[in-house]
Amino acid sequence: MARPKKEETLQHGHQVMVRFTDVEYELIKGYAKQTGYPVAVYVRKCSLMETPQITYNIVADLPEIQKLAEEFGKIGNNLNQIAKFFHMGGARSLAMQNQISQCITELHDLREEVIRMAGEFHGNTETHRS
Repeated sequence: MARPKKEETLQHGHQVMVRFTDVEYELIKGYAKQTGYPVAVYVRKCSLMETPQITYNIVADLPEIQKLAEEFGKIGNNLNQIAKFFHMGGARSLAMQNQISQCITELHDLREEVIRMAGEFHGNTETHRS
């Protein structure tokens, strides 16, 4: 099955030719890679005065943080199951809602603790940008 065509208003039908030196092109290509955009999209955003957002993924190979990340994943799965239960018409009780609110508060506290821990490990040599 073929990909559906874009609306005419969304198609980029006009071309502008720009020439770069090798150094300029490598710089632009590097910036585009940092933002996660193809070079053409990056140049378009810059020329329209949009600010491309550069995001850095920090990877820390620390067992303590990996264990917490696994726990957060399990908690998230449980919350999804609870949400599905309620969305399918499951019975709600005040005690259950209070317990869920308390758990959410504890999750926020855990998040703050993880952020604090990540700050303590800031200078670890095993931490790198990916």
